[in-house]
Amino acid sequence: MKKRKLFCEISPLCYKISLRKEYLLRDIRDAASRERFAREFNTVPLPAVVKSHCSRIMRKLEGVDMELQRNKAVNLRLACAKVNGIVIKPGEVFSFWRLVGNPDEKHGYLEGLVINHGKLERGVGGGLCQLANLIHWLVLNSPLTVTELVHHSDALFPDSGRRVPFGTGTSVFYKNVDYRFKNTTDRPVQLLVWVTESELYGELRAPEPFPYIYRITEENQGYIEEDGEFFRISQVYRLTLDRERRVLRRELVLDNHSRVMYDYSLIPEGQIITPGLRKLT
Repeated sequence: MKKRKLFCEISPLCYKISLRKEYLLRDIRDAASRERFAREFNTVPLPAVVKSHCSRIMRKLEGVDMELQRNKAVNLRLACAKVNGIVIKPGEVFSFWRLVGNPDEKHGYLEGLVINHGKLERGVGGGLCQLANLIHWLVLNSPLTVTELVHHSDALFPDSGRRVPFGTGTSVFYKNVDYRFKNTTDRPVQLLVWVTESELYGELRAPEPFPYIYRITEENQGYIEEDGEFFRISQVYRLTLDRERRVLRRELVLDNHSRVMYDYSLIPEGQIITPGLRKLT
């Protein structure tokens, strides 16, 4: 029996209508929630750096046109201008898409790399996940509370050159797949984000340091084979330390089990785990 098509699958017009409906529903939910969204900007840096990070913009990826990487740099610069200096006061919520807005051609965005149903494609505004990933990494290393997050479900590229634990990124898709966090602390925080010729930079700042320090670790990483398919596995933990670097709390934030979408020959042989030998902490 042939599977019946969803309304959004009938035609491009039906897809656009479905998106508009979802946009409206999102706006209604936001209004009903009565959340206070961050809107105040101040680009004068607050005194204390809670966490800083940078990530390389131009990456040579197998089978990916470098033009899309150059376009990504343009897209990131445009989005950073919308986020840089945002101040999130106690009780307020940061919303990626409320600040960035629609990344379409009308606003100067170019075609970049996007992920659609686990496949890499070209799409206007592509590459903004890198900015959302950076912001999430800063937040993970702070006492702020993530309220909306959609993890990438597949391992799309090899681990070569990775600077942060696998799986700590987030998907964003205007405007229903958002990235949000809430300031549940007693002081305002500030996000500074900017782009250089080759790097994306970010800082999370506050008027004064928080009492605790946070560390993100990845353990038991490797690859396992299941029914002829390989999966990237690991556990990601967040450690809370006092100022003397004593561990006060250890929490599991992610248990990775992600399908490998690239050539299996690129998997390091020494990282393939024999069934039954996986060690869990």
